[in-house]
Amino acid sequence: MTLPVRQLGGLAVGKQGLGCMGMSEFYGGADETESLATVHRALELGVTLLDTSDMYGYGANEELVGRAIAGRRDQVVLATKFGVVRSDDTMKRGVRGDAEYVRQACDGSLRRLGVDHIDLYQQHRVDPEVPIEETVGVLAELVAAGKVRHLGLSEASADTIRRAHAVHPITSVQSEWSLWERSIESDVVPVCRELGIGIMPYSPLGRGFLTGRFSSPDDFDKDDFRRTSQPRFESGNLKRNLEFVRALEALAEDRGVTAARLALAWVHSRGDDVVPIPGTKRRKYLEENVAAAHLELSEEDIAAIEKAVPADQITGERYSPDRMTLLD
Repeated sequence: MTLPVRQLGGLAVGKQGLGCMGMSEFYGGADETESLATVHRALELGVTLLDTSDMYGYGANEELVGRAIAGRRDQVVLATKFGVVRSDDTMKRGVRGDAEYVRQACDGSLRRLGVDHIDLYQQHRVDPEVPIEETVGVLAELVAAGKVRHLGLSEASADTIRRAHAVHPITSVQSEWSLWERSIESDVVPVCRELGIGIMPYSPLGRGFLTGRFSSPDDFDKDDFRRTSQPRFESGNLKRNLEFVRALEALAEDRGVTAARLALAWVHSRGDDVVPIPGTKRRKYLEENVAAAHLELSEEDIAAIEKAVPADQITGERYSPDRMTLLD
Protein backbone atom coordinates (compact mmCIF):
# COMPACT_ATOMS: atom_id res chain seq x y z
CA MET A 1 0.00 0.00 0.00
CA THR A 2 1.59 3.26 -1.12
CA LEU A 3 1.00 6.67 0.34
CA PRO A 4 -1.65 8.97 -1.12
CA VAL A 5 -0.45 12.31 -2.48
CA ARG A 6 -1.01 15.64 -0.77
CA GLN A 7 -0.41 19.19 -2.00
CA LEU A 8 2.24 21.01 0.01
CA GLY A 9 1.45 24.44 -1.30
CA GLY A 10 1.94 23.92 -5.04
CA LEU A 11 4.16 20.88 -4.58
CA ALA A 12 2.75 17.35 -4.90
CA VAL A 13 4.31 14.99 -2.35
CA GLY A 14 3.53 11.76 -0.54
CA LYS A 15 1.22 12.27 2.44
CA GLN A 16 4.16 11.82 4.79
CA GLY A 17 7.82 12.78 4.40
CA LEU A 18 11.02 11.60 6.04
CA GLY A 19 13.19 13.77 8.27
CA CYS A 20 16.80 12.69 7.80
CA MET A 21 18.51 14.72 10.55
CA GLY A 22 18.98 11.87 13.01
CA MET A 23 20.84 9.77 10.45
CA SER A 24 23.92 11.93 10.99
CA GLU A 25 23.70 13.61 14.37
CA PHE A 26 21.77 14.61 17.50
CA TYR A 27 20.01 11.30 18.28
CA GLY A 28 22.94 9.08 19.17
CA GLY A 29 25.17 6.90 17.02
CA ALA A 30 24.91 6.76 13.24
CA ASP A 31 24.72 3.72 10.97
CA GLU A 32 25.12 4.71 7.34
CA THR A 33 24.18 1.31 5.93
CA GLU A 34 20.89 1.27 7.84
CA SER A 35 20.24 4.92 7.04
CA LEU A 36 20.66 4.34 3.31
CA ALA A 37 18.38 1.30 3.53
CA THR A 38 15.82 3.41 5.41
CA VAL A 39 15.74 6.04 2.66
CA HIS A 40 15.38 3.36 -0.01
CA ARG A 41 12.59 1.66 1.92
CA ALA A 42 10.83 5.01 2.33
CA LEU A 43 10.80 5.49 -1.43
CA GLU A 44 9.38 1.99 -1.86
CA LEU A 45 6.54 2.86 0.53
CA GLY A 46 5.58 6.02 -1.35
CA VAL A 47 7.46 8.56 0.74
CA THR A 48 8.74 11.13 -1.75
CA LEU A 49 9.65 14.12 0.44
CA LEU A 50 13.11 13.91 2.03
CA ASP A 51 14.11 16.72 4.40
CA THR A 52 17.68 17.60 5.36
CA SER A 53 19.75 20.72 6.13
CA ASP A 54 23.26 22.00 5.56
CA MET A 55 23.78 22.19 9.34
CA TYR A 56 23.01 18.54 10.12
CA GLY A 57 26.35 16.90 10.72
CA TYR A 58 28.06 20.02 9.33
CA GLY A 59 26.92 19.00 5.85
CA ALA A 60 27.38 15.25 6.29
CA ASN A 61 23.63 14.66 6.24
CA GLU A 62 23.26 16.27 2.83
CA GLU A 63 26.09 14.09 1.55
CA LEU A 64 24.37 11.01 2.97
CA VAL A 65 21.05 11.94 1.36
CA GLY A 66 22.87 12.60 -1.90
CA ARG A 67 24.31 9.08 -1.85
CA ALA A 68 20.91 7.63 -0.96
CA ILE A 69 19.12 9.22 -3.92
CA ALA A 70 21.83 8.64 -6.52
CA GLY A 71 20.06 6.99 -9.45
CA ARG A 72 16.68 7.73 -7.83
CA ARG A 73 16.45 11.50 -8.25
CA ASP A 74 13.18 11.34 -10.19
CA GLN A 75 11.49 9.61 -7.23
CA VAL A 76 12.37 12.33 -4.74
CA VAL A 77 11.12 15.74 -3.72
CA LEU A 78 14.32 17.02 -2.18
CA ALA A 79 14.08 19.57 0.62
CA THR A 80 17.01 21.15 2.40
CA LYS A 81 17.60 24.22 4.54
CA PHE A 82 20.12 27.02 5.09
CA GLY A 83 20.64 29.77 7.63
CA VAL A 84 21.83 28.17 10.88
CA VAL A 85 25.54 28.80 11.33
CA ARG A 86 27.47 26.52 13.65
CA SER A 87 30.86 27.03 15.22
CA ASP A 88 33.25 24.28 16.29
CA ASP A 89 31.38 24.35 19.58
CA THR A 90 28.29 22.38 18.57
CA MET A 91 26.21 24.10 21.25
CA LYS A 92 26.74 27.60 19.80
CA ARG A 93 24.70 28.69 16.81
CA GLY A 94 23.98 31.83 14.85
CA VAL A 95 21.70 32.73 11.98
CA ARG A 96 22.43 34.33 8.61
CA GLY A 97 20.03 35.37 5.89
CA ASP A 98 22.07 37.90 3.92
CA ALA A 99 22.24 37.60 0.14
CA GLU A 100 25.92 36.64 -0.08
CA TYR A 101 25.49 33.86 2.46
CA VAL A 102 22.32 32.50 0.86
CA ARG A 103 24.03 32.17 -2.54
CA GLN A 104 27.03 30.41 -1.01
CA ALA A 105 24.84 28.11 1.05
CA CYS A 106 22.78 27.05 -1.96
CA ASP A 107 25.84 26.21 -4.04
CA GLY A 108 27.28 24.23 -1.13
CA SER A 109 24.09 22.22 -0.71
CA LEU A 110 23.86 21.46 -4.43
CA ARG A 111 27.44 20.18 -4.35
CA ARG A 112 26.97 18.00 -1.28
CA LEU A 113 23.66 16.60 -2.51
CA GLY A 114 25.09 15.93 -5.97
CA VAL A 115 22.10 17.46 -7.77
CA ASP A 116 21.51 20.35 -10.15
CA HIS A 117 18.46 21.73 -8.34
CA ILE A 118 16.74 21.69 -4.96
CA ASP A 119 13.00 21.10 -5.02
CA LEU A 120 12.24 22.95 -1.78
CA TYR A 121 14.80 25.36 -0.33
CA GLN A 122 13.93 26.54 3.18
CA GLN A 123 15.26 29.22 5.48
CA HIS A 124 16.02 27.19 8.61
CA ARG A 125 15.72 30.13 11.01
CA VAL A 126 14.85 33.75 10.32
CA ASP A 127 17.75 36.20 10.61
CA PRO A 128 16.55 39.08 12.83
CA GLU A 129 19.29 41.33 11.43
CA VAL A 130 18.28 40.93 7.78
CA PRO A 131 14.88 41.95 6.41
CA ILE A 132 13.00 38.89 5.22
CA GLU A 133 12.43 40.75 1.95
CA GLU A 134 16.18 40.68 1.25
CA THR A 135 16.48 36.97 2.00
CA VAL A 136 13.48 36.00 -0.10
CA GLY A 137 14.62 38.35 -2.84
CA VAL A 138 17.85 36.43 -3.35
CA LEU A 139 15.97 33.14 -3.05
CA ALA A 140 13.76 34.32 -5.90
CA GLU A 141 16.92 34.87 -7.94
CA LEU A 142 17.91 31.26 -7.26
CA VAL A 143 14.50 30.14 -8.52
CA ALA A 144 14.97 32.20 -11.68
CA ALA A 145 18.42 30.63 -12.14
CA GLY A 146 16.94 27.11 -11.95
CA LYS A 147 18.88 26.15 -8.82
CA VAL A 148 15.73 26.04 -6.68
CA ARG A 149 12.14 25.14 -7.56
CA HIS A 150 10.13 26.12 -4.47
CA LEU A 151 10.75 28.22 -1.35
CA GLY A 152 9.99 27.45 2.27
CA LEU A 153 10.43 28.90 5.74
CA SER A 154 11.02 27.20 9.07
CA GLU A 155 9.88 28.43 12.49
CA ALA A 156 8.72 31.73 11.00
CA SER A 157 6.09 33.97 12.58
CA ALA A 158 2.82 34.81 10.87
CA ASP A 159 4.03 38.35 10.08
CA THR A 160 7.29 37.06 8.57
CA ILE A 161 5.38 34.53 6.46
CA ARG A 162 3.09 37.23 5.12
CA ARG A 163 5.99 39.57 4.26
CA ALA A 164 7.99 36.78 2.63
CA HIS A 165 5.04 35.62 0.53
CA ALA A 166 4.57 39.16 -0.79
CA VAL A 167 8.06 38.98 -2.36
CA HIS A 168 7.84 35.45 -3.81
CA PRO A 169 5.31 32.65 -3.27
CA ILE A 170 6.17 30.52 -0.26
CA THR A 171 5.31 26.86 -0.76
CA SER A 172 5.59 25.55 2.79
CA VAL A 173 6.32 26.43 6.38
CA GLN A 174 8.14 23.89 8.53
CA SER A 175 7.46 24.18 12.25
CA GLU A 176 7.22 21.90 15.23
CA TRP A 177 3.68 20.56 15.55
CA SER A 178 2.55 17.58 17.58
CA LEU A 179 0.26 16.67 20.42
CA TRP A 180 2.67 18.24 22.86
CA GLU A 181 3.55 21.35 20.81
CA ARG A 182 0.62 23.22 19.31
CA SER A 183 1.70 26.86 19.44
CA ILE A 184 1.51 27.37 15.66
CA GLU A 185 -2.24 26.76 15.69
CA SER A 186 -3.13 30.26 16.88
CA ASP A 187 -1.55 32.36 14.12
CA VAL A 188 0.87 30.49 11.82
CA VAL A 189 -1.61 27.88 10.61
CA PRO A 190 -4.35 30.41 9.82
CA VAL A 191 -2.03 32.66 7.78
CA CYS A 192 -0.65 29.66 5.88
CA ARG A 193 -4.19 28.61 4.97
CA GLU A 194 -5.14 32.14 3.98
CA LEU A 195 -2.17 32.28 1.59
CA GLY A 196 -2.34 28.69 0.32
CA ILE A 197 0.93 27.66 1.95
CA GLY A 198 1.46 24.04 2.99
CA ILE A 199 2.50 23.06 6.50
CA MET A 200 5.33 20.62 7.20
CA PRO A 201 5.34 19.58 10.87
CA TYR A 202 8.69 18.42 12.19
CA SER A 203 9.02 16.37 15.38
CA PRO A 204 5.39 15.20 15.03
CA LEU A 205 6.17 12.54 17.64
CA GLY A 206 7.57 14.99 20.17
CA ARG A 207 11.19 14.03 19.40
CA GLY A 208 10.25 10.43 20.04
CA PHE A 209 8.68 11.06 23.41
CA LEU A 210 5.15 10.25 22.27
CA THR A 211 6.24 6.78 21.18
CA GLY A 212 6.43 5.75 24.84
CA ARG A 213 9.92 4.31 24.39
CA PHE A 214 11.57 6.64 26.91
CA SER A 215 10.98 6.93 30.63
CA SER A 216 14.28 8.38 31.90
CA PRO A 217 17.07 10.68 30.64
CA ASP A 218 19.29 7.61 30.99
CA ASP A 219 17.42 6.02 28.08
CA PHE A 220 19.26 8.36 25.70
CA ASP A 221 22.80 7.95 24.40
CA LYS A 222 25.36 10.26 25.96
CA ASP A 223 25.61 12.29 22.73
CA ASP A 224 21.83 12.55 22.29
CA PHE A 225 20.81 16.22 22.39
CA ARG A 226 17.64 15.40 24.30
CA ARG A 227 19.84 14.97 27.38
CA THR A 228 21.23 18.51 27.21
CA SER A 229 19.07 20.97 25.27
CA GLN A 230 15.52 19.67 25.65
CA PRO A 231 13.97 20.84 28.96
CA ARG A 232 10.93 18.60 28.50
CA PHE A 233 13.23 15.60 28.82
CA GLU A 234 14.81 16.72 32.09
CA SER A 235 14.09 14.30 34.89
CA GLY A 236 11.33 16.17 36.72
CA ASN A 237 9.60 17.40 33.57
CA LEU A 238 9.88 14.02 31.90
CA LYS A 239 8.24 12.28 34.84
CA ARG A 240 5.24 14.61 34.73
CA ASN A 241 4.95 14.45 30.94
CA LEU A 242 5.03 10.66 31.04
CA GLU A 243 1.57 10.70 32.60
CA PHE A 244 0.17 11.93 29.29
CA VAL A 245 2.07 9.33 27.28
CA ARG A 246 0.67 6.58 29.48
CA ALA A 247 -2.83 7.89 28.83
CA LEU A 248 -2.11 7.91 25.08
CA GLU A 249 -0.80 4.35 25.29
CA ALA A 250 -4.03 3.23 26.93
CA LEU A 251 -6.05 4.73 24.08
CA ALA A 252 -3.77 3.12 21.53
CA GLU A 253 -4.11 -0.28 23.15
CA ASP A 254 -7.89 0.00 22.88
CA ARG A 255 -7.49 0.68 19.15
CA GLY A 256 -4.98 -2.15 18.69
CA VAL A 257 -2.22 0.23 17.56
CA THR A 258 0.85 1.84 19.11
CA ALA A 259 0.97 5.23 20.80
CA ALA A 260 3.30 6.43 18.04
CA ARG A 261 0.83 5.52 15.32
CA LEU A 262 -2.01 7.25 17.14
CA ALA A 263 0.01 10.42 17.79
CA LEU A 264 1.15 10.64 14.18
CA ALA A 265 -2.33 9.96 12.84
CA TRP A 266 -3.51 12.92 14.90
CA VAL A 267 -1.05 15.19 13.05
CA HIS A 268 -2.30 13.84 9.70
CA SER A 269 -5.84 14.69 10.80
CA ARG A 270 -4.99 18.39 11.04
CA GLY A 271 -5.72 18.93 7.34
CA ASP A 272 -4.99 17.96 3.77
CA ASP A 273 -2.38 20.73 3.58
CA VAL A 274 -0.31 19.08 6.33
CA VAL A 275 2.63 16.78 5.50
CA PRO A 276 4.51 15.68 8.63
CA ILE A 277 8.15 14.61 8.39
CA PRO A 278 8.83 12.20 11.27
CA GLY A 279 12.51 11.46 11.46
CA THR A 280 14.06 8.05 11.86
CA LYS A 281 17.23 6.23 10.92
CA ARG A 282 15.78 2.72 11.15
CA ARG A 283 13.49 0.85 8.79
CA LYS A 284 11.34 -0.65 11.53
CA TYR A 285 10.35 2.76 12.85
CA LEU A 286 9.89 4.10 9.33
CA GLU A 287 7.36 1.37 8.58
CA GLU A 288 5.53 2.07 11.83
CA ASN A 289 5.38 5.76 10.94
CA VAL A 290 4.13 5.17 7.41
CA ALA A 291 1.40 2.92 8.76
CA ALA A 292 0.08 5.91 10.71
CA ALA A 293 -0.67 7.69 7.46
CA HIS A 294 -3.30 5.05 6.73
CA LEU A 295 -5.01 5.25 10.13
CA GLU A 296 -8.30 7.15 10.00
CA LEU A 297 -9.50 8.88 13.16
CA SER A 298 -13.08 9.74 14.04
CA GLU A 299 -14.05 12.98 15.77
CA GLU A 300 -14.46 10.95 18.95
CA ASP A 301 -10.95 9.53 18.54
CA ILE A 302 -9.49 13.01 18.11
CA ALA A 303 -11.29 14.35 21.16
CA ALA A 304 -10.06 11.44 23.28
CA ILE A 305 -6.48 11.87 22.06
CA GLU A 306 -6.45 15.58 22.83
CA LYS A 307 -7.89 14.93 26.26
CA ALA A 308 -5.17 12.37 26.95
CA VAL A 309 -2.40 14.79 25.91
CA PRO A 310 -3.57 18.33 26.76
CA ALA A 311 -1.00 20.64 25.17
CA ASP A 312 -1.44 23.37 27.78
CA GLN A 313 -0.32 21.01 30.53
CA ILE A 314 2.98 19.85 29.02
CA THR A 315 5.85 20.73 31.34
CA GLY A 316 9.04 22.39 30.10
CA GLU A 317 10.06 24.62 27.20
CA ARG A 318 10.62 23.30 23.68
CA TYR A 319 14.32 24.22 23.72
CA SER A 320 16.99 25.45 26.10
CA PRO A 321 17.04 29.26 26.52
CA ASP A 322 19.81 29.84 23.95
CA ARG A 323 17.97 27.78 21.32
CA MET A 324 14.69 29.58 22.04
CA THR A 325 16.32 32.87 21.02
CA LEU A 326 16.71 31.50 17.47
CA LEU A 327 12.94 31.22 16.98
CA ASP A 328 11.13 34.01 15.10
